[in-house]
Amino acid sequence: MSTTEPTQEVLPISGMTCANCALAIERNVRKLNGVAQATVNLASERLTLIYDPSLVTHDEVVARIRKAGYDVPQIKAEETLEDAEAQARQAEIAHQWRRLLIGALFTVPLFALSMGRDLGFFGEWAMQDWVNFLFWALATPVQFYVGRDYYVGAYRALRSGVPNMDVLVALGTTVAYVYSVAVTILLTTSAAADLHMLNAHHVYFETAAVIITLIVLGKLLEVRAKGQTGQAIRKLIGLRAKTARVERHGAQADIPIEEVRVGDVVIVRESEKIPVDGVVIDGTTNVDQAMLTGESLPVLRTVGDEVIGGTLNKQGMIKLRATRVGRETALAQIIKLVEEAQGSRAPIQRLVDQVSAVFVPIVIVIAALTFVLWLLGGAGFTAALLRVVAVLVIACPCAMGLATPTAITVGIGKGAEVGILFKNSAALEQLLKVNAVVLDKTGTITRGTPAVTDVVLSAAWDGTRQKALQLAASAERGSQHPLGEAVVRAAESEGLALSEPSAFESFVGQGVRAEVAGASVLVGSYALMAEQKVYLNGLEGEAARLQGEAKTALWLAVDGQAVGLIAAADTVKDGSAEAVQTLRALGKQVIMITGDNEATARAIAAQVGIDRVLANVLPADKAAAVKALQAEGLRVAMVGDGVNDSPALAQADVGIAIGTGTDVAIEAADVTLMRGDLRSVPQALHISRQTMRTIRQNLGWAFGYNVALIPVAAGALAVLPGVPEALTQLNPMLAALAMAFSSVSVVTNSLRLRGKRV
Repeated sequence: MSTTEPTQEVLPISGMTCANCALAIERNVRKLNGVAQATVNLASERLTLIYDPSLVTHDEVVARIRKAGYDVPQIKAEETLEDAEAQARQAEIAHQWRRLLIGALFTVPLFALSMGRDLGFFGEWAMQDWVNFLFWALATPVQFYVGRDYYVGAYRALRSGVPNMDVLVALGTTVAYVYSVAVTILLTTSAAADLHMLNAHHVYFETAAVIITLIVLGKLLEVRAKGQTGQAIRKLIGLRAKTARVERHGAQADIPIEEVRVGDVVIVRESEKIPVDGVVIDGTTNVDQAMLTGESLPVLRTVGDEVIGGTLNKQGMIKLRATRVGRETALAQIIKLVEEAQGSRAPIQRLVDQVSAVFVPIVIVIAALTFVLWLLGGAGFTAALLRVVAVLVIACPCAMGLATPTAITVGIGKGAEVGILFKNSAALEQLLKVNAVVLDKTGTITRGTPAVTDVVLSAAWDGTRQKALQLAASAERGSQHPLGEAVVRAAESEGLALSEPSAFESFVGQGVRAEVAGASVLVGSYALMAEQKVYLNGLEGEAARLQGEAKTALWLAVDGQAVGLIAAADTVKDGSAEAVQTLRALGKQVIMITGDNEATARAIAAQVGIDRVLANVLPADKAAAVKALQAEGLRVAMVGDGVNDSPALAQADVGIAIGTGTDVAIEAADVTLMRGDLRSVPQALHISRQTMRTIRQNLGWAFGYNVALIPVAAGALAVLPGVPEALTQLNPMLAALAMAFSSVSVVTNSLRLRGKRV
């Protein structure tokens, strides 16, 4: 068994035409020993690959893809994946334009002459046998030059065992073309009279040519539209700076961004992009972070504050020390996260994959049955053949393959534009099913930086307020709890000299005990006091009063007796109440979870409009609390800070982590909010709802299109009275037009997501 660390790689793919192409690539690549995962996104034309480099190499994967009939554009040393994809897309657009122009050059006169003859515009000369040879000459370049890609694709698809759209197009047009060639030749022989008697003397060269040309037109429009689905990621990539002004050895110089190292001093002037992540060491400015976090207003940054690479320095010159460069910057991590999410496969896609795997063989069987039934029914060879061509052409599964990935790509990109990062497409889909949102209090609903507001002393103690604060702060010096840090900050702000505690002991979620200046000091919750059998000296009433004011009361005990209470308050964030109101309007049950006591928790909950509160829940018990809610039948989204709340985030149906602007790779979370603003939660729900609605619309159109029109093409409406002839005998050219624009309509519908408000 290999112990080599798996490698993840994203490869651009060209040459795909439908969902079956994606399935063919996945199946072929997965056959390689060492490949753990291979997922193709038809919309972005990318293969996301996880493999063991000790068992299989990059070159072997590329070789297998090419053997299957597809290509992997080469990425030059100075290029990025996006550069290679952009070049491949432009080359594909140019290729389709060339095919379309050549197809139109021959198809337009062929169609005009053929229709004109059928309508009697050209007189007797048009009925002569040599005119069919002219049609043959005009149709041949379209069939074998413009349509060459479909023959090559069909051959490769059949060789790989996964028939695709190319098989249907090649088969349908070839039937019309070969039949017309046979009729053209036979009309010059003694069989001409028999053909006229059987009404089989018409040729359909224009049908084959128009089908190919229309499909090429549809493919061109599809390629251009698909290129727009990745607009969000290109905007993020465009934020990257190309150079940075670095100060080294007392001199300043502009250097390529790739040469900046951690620890370098970087100078950023007004209106310049901040090139890397760093900490401000000189100057004050306002930074526009809108493209990364969705914040509408610039944020103040001064000495000691973090700044993010790719954001804009709006005012004044600053110096910063680089802390993350290259692939480690927040921007690079965001781009990577969005790319991976866009390349992932949503659970709803499984149905499409299952249908696509058997769709083409089923269509071929339907086409064969159509021919036999109409021939036996006395419709004649030509009428039966035209219905076969219509069935083969109209059934191409392009729209089915594009229905899900195009919407996912746009939806996840839309989220990135407003600072909402989805880990994968499954999270986007699962979020729609959530009916309960659990909000952690500290750092999520509130700012997470409590401050000391009151120091209440017991009448039985002869010490001073400063002495109580000094003892408590000295004991809390070894604590990392926000309340403990607040006590230390309060003592330091008053200039109190703190002692170094000894025999320090922490009680998780309850408090600390330490020896301070020869006294045994206990600081923490009422539960800790009860557990340690501390005499409370009648302070219970004061504790209740403070908790009723939404303050957390820390008990201070010295040598086994309570001597005072230190109250701290954590203020509610701007937007928390609005977010809760919006979530409730969306029909979600909103629940607050906290380690605070019941009274304090309910006071905060009342401020933001939350009715249900889970109080006195220790960090280690939050996951169990979420599990208990799930046992009630709730689908839970847990919102927390991504550190202490990691187990609960992992347990929830959807874990939503509040980011800090630079912390974007929170492993336990399914969704990361770049802003510490709860209003992003309903935004994420809106994006999920809009994206999944678009997917359902796309799938409804794609499946409905095939379910409705394949029977029409087969002539099923001919048995109904009063149906127009155009529907009883669907012209294959109209079938081609419908097929060509079905995929364009799906992509266009997905692109509508970009303009929707969240």
